[in-house]
Amino acid sequence: MLRAILFDFNGVLVDDEPIHLEMFQRVLAEEGISLSAEDYYGRFLGLDDRGCFASVLEAAGETPSGSRLMRLITRKASYYQDRIRQQGYPLFLGATELIAAAASAGLMLGVVSGALRPEVEGALRQADLDGAFKVLVTAEDVAAGKPDPEGYRRALEALNSLPPLPERLLHPHEVLAIEDSPAGLAAAAEVGLVTLGIAHTYAAARLCVANAVADSLRELHLDRLEQLFAEASRR
Repeated sequence: MLRAILFDFNGVLVDDEPIHLEMFQRVLAEEGISLSAEDYYGRFLGLDDRGCFASVLEAAGETPSGSRLMRLITRKASYYQDRIRQQGYPLFLGATELIAAAASAGLMLGVVSGALRPEVEGALRQADLDGAFKVLVTAEDVAAGKPDPEGYRRALEALNSLPPLPERLLHPHEVLAIEDSPAGLAAAAEVGLVTLGIAHTYAAARLCVANAVADSLRELHLDRLEQLFAEASRR
């Protein structure tokens, strides 16, 4: 039985991966380092900002300090927010409707993301959905980003411990994680959650580790999502 849904943010709810790539490229170019779209999507997507900057710098032969990483993260966040102030958060079609339907049906909802908290909160406010979510686990809340499962472990604990408390404890097999990257799917699977890959960023074949795969949120009305969850749970 489906009792809760945990959404990834970038690439699942918000169509901003191209913006993040542009901002990573801008910041790294200021440091004299190039980042191709092929490398970003093939090697680094799914990592949080710290993990991405650290991995790119290490690939370039550098060993970045914690203070340097924080400066890069802060600069990228500033550039990102400038773009969002100009254009708003580009929500995927179907995201708002699915969240509203799931909340109305009494499902517990959360976000588990490598994005910064102000970015997640800003997008939910823009869509008037900030009251629909019980749990937000963002980059600031974990020591290690995806594919490390820490974020999903924290989210599951929070669903069970934060008010309003569930009538009975949630078990991992009652929670669906919706992700767009292999790294995110691996993190959720490590906790024992049922996983749904959304082919917004990668082709469906790249998401074969998921229990189920859908082309987009646009096709996922709540009844279809519950059907996919039931089918995946039986596998």
